[in-house]
Amino acid sequence: MRVLIVESRLELRKLWVRHLERQGYAVTQACCQDDAVAHLSKEMADIIVLDLVLEQGSALAVADFASYRQPDARVIFVTDTTFFSDGSIFNHASNACAFLPAGTPPEDLAAMVAHYGHH
Repeated sequence: MRVLIVESRLELRKLWVRHLERQGYAVTQACCQDDAVAHLSKEMADIIVLDLVLEQGSALAVADFASYRQPDARVIFVTDTTFFSDGSIFNHASNACAFLPAGTPPEDLAAMVAHYGHH
């Protein structure tokens, strides 16, 4: 399974990449909207783990581009804010399949990737 992680914080991104690679996933990482869009323009992703608040760019723009370019890709949004804590993210991003706190243990994130990646 091909996973794209879009996360501005290098330490968190590396933690998720290491854990998912140990599970056998092909993982690519991006730090911002431009990197994510460039990747999605050339490569396929089954699952996108996407921080809702990126330092550069818009997570919703990434999700929107993915829904256009790769309609089968599912998005797991993560955040450490209360934005969309009411679940309304599912109204704004048609490809959203989960919404998790950024502090979710990596093994739980991997379980979500496994679950939603085999749709």
